[in-house]
Amino acid sequence: MRIYTHQNCIDHQVPAGHPERPDRLSHLLDHLGRSGITEQHAMVDAPSAAAEDILRAHPQSHLAYLESMSPSEGVVPLDPDTWMGTSSLAAALSAAGAGCRGVDDVLAAERRVFCAVRPPGHHAETAGAMGFCLFNSVAVAALHGLHAGVERVAILDFDVHHGNGTVEIFKDRPEVLVCSSFQHPFYPNRMHDVARPHIVHTPLQAGAGSSEFRTAVERDWLPALQNHKPDLVLVSAGFDAHQQDPLAQLNLTEDDFTWVTGFIVDQAEQHAGGRVVSLLEGGYELQALAASVEAHLRALA
Repeated sequence: MRIYTHQNCIDHQVPAGHPERPDRLSHLLDHLGRSGITEQHAMVDAPSAAAEDILRAHPQSHLAYLESMSPSEGVVPLDPDTWMGTSSLAAALSAAGAGCRGVDDVLAAERRVFCAVRPPGHHAETAGAMGFCLFNSVAVAALHGLHAGVERVAILDFDVHHGNGTVEIFKDRPEVLVCSSFQHPFYPNRMHDVARPHIVHTPLQAGAGSSEFRTAVERDWLPALQNHKPDLVLVSAGFDAHQQDPLAQLNLTEDDFTWVTGFIVDQAEQHAGGRVVSLLEGGYELQALAASVEAHLRALA
């Protein structure tokens, strides 16, 4: 397994007190070092995504807008939740580039890749940054794979927030299966009602825990994956459904992230030659995030 990250992703600044803060990634990487994960698996600097990769998911106007908003000092808001500092555009390009390089790797020889990156991406829609997200990194990676000759992609999203941007980008692209589990009703309250055979919504009530989550994933995702038979599996790996996370009210634990990762790996082995590229999305309690990602990586490997 290969792990991509970049200093740009740590340098992405947000206002003091913002939950999507640099400590998320620096603490995670420190933990992975102490746990021995980074001794067992190669840590590699993520490349910046090429403009042509970004432009498969987003119009030129969106890229130009982010370039125009990139500050020379301090931080600036795109909306009340989503901010840019001096390194934010570079961080978002590194996050998307990690996903694309990960796809290249698994299409070559590497079977698993994890992208330890920020900002997250799954809320970014075709022409709009939102929900801490600038580019939709998992969508950029999926389109990179399709451009490289992959016929069918599955994107599996277990972040506590619905992957509205991923759904919006792929709602009319049936070659991309999108499965998203999420607390509902909850942010972002959009795109969860898109009705397509290749778009699978798995809403969970506040307070739901392990049993409800596992039952719903097996009920909704398993038949969709068996029908779609993806050649490549991508993961929007958000860990904010953890019971200790401050931004939501689901009650998952590290064992649930081990379980869902095992489920994903099993499906990838059946349909996609074992190829899985996982990209970090949410997770805002530092210890819970670190422990959950470790569980995810041990199951992924």
